[in-house]
Amino acid sequence: MIYSARRRARLTQAELARRLGVPQSQVSRWERGAVVPSFEALQRVVRACELELTIGIANRDDSYAFFVGRALDRSPAERIADAVARELEYANIRAAANA
Repeated sequence: MIYSARRRARLTQAELARRLGVPQSQVSRWERGAVVPSFEALQRVVRACELELTIGIANRDDSYAFFVGRALDRSPAERIADAVARELEYANIRAAANA
């Protein structure tokens, strides 16, 4: 997550370390997973990258499980053929709606 935040902010490890007031080697250890930062340190990193860390809890949603399972039972060629057929159907619907 730290690597992604730093890259998204277009910062080098040294620049992020300077913003945080920590050695560049500390940022490197976090990114490599050699050291797990505290939640507070992670919040500071995200703020230093001018990003926002949001955490949410949502209801479990397995409403797509059937469709995912059915798709995984098919070969890649079958999945592509199905996607092409659906896209043609959608194109027909869009054309009819614009007529």
